[in-house]
Amino acid sequence: MTIKMFFATLGTVAMLSTGVAYAQTAAEKPAAAKKVQAPRTEKSLACSKEADGKGLHGKPRKKFMRTCKKA
Repeated sequence: MTIKMFFATLGTVAMLSTGVAYAQTAAEKPAAAKKVQAPRTEKSLACSKEADGKGLHGKPRKKFMRTCKKA
């Protein structure tokens, strides 16, 4: 009975420690993996200034920017 309890405990500890190891490595991101933004186009900047002039924020601004860029 003691050997069965030992292996059961050992298995449980192994599974728990593996989850912690994965959680720690997933949180870390390499410095080279940072997302690089493309330079903004003149049309995008013009639409952004127009949206600022209208005082748009949040979802209405995103919707306006989409339609403005397509026009």
